[in-house]
Amino acid sequence: MKTLREVPIGSSARVVRVHGAGAIKRRIMDMGLTKGTEVYVRKVAPLGDPLELTVRGYELSLRKADAEMVEVEAI
Repeated sequence: MKTLREVPIGSSARVVRVHGAGAIKRRIMDMGLTKGTEVYVRKVAPLGDPLELTVRGYELSLRKADAEMVEVEAI
């Protein structure tokens, strides 16, 4: 299993599954990270947290802890 946190900068991946439960899972899905969505990793902050992503045509900053809950596959 590969998570969104492990995707290198400048690469794209497709969301396979969102792990977690309750409000955390709902918040991640509300941000547009749902099954089948393509995600592009633009940058990572200097200290490694957060990641800057392009999802569904908009920019999204996501903490590493939340990125670990998103299972992805390479495109």
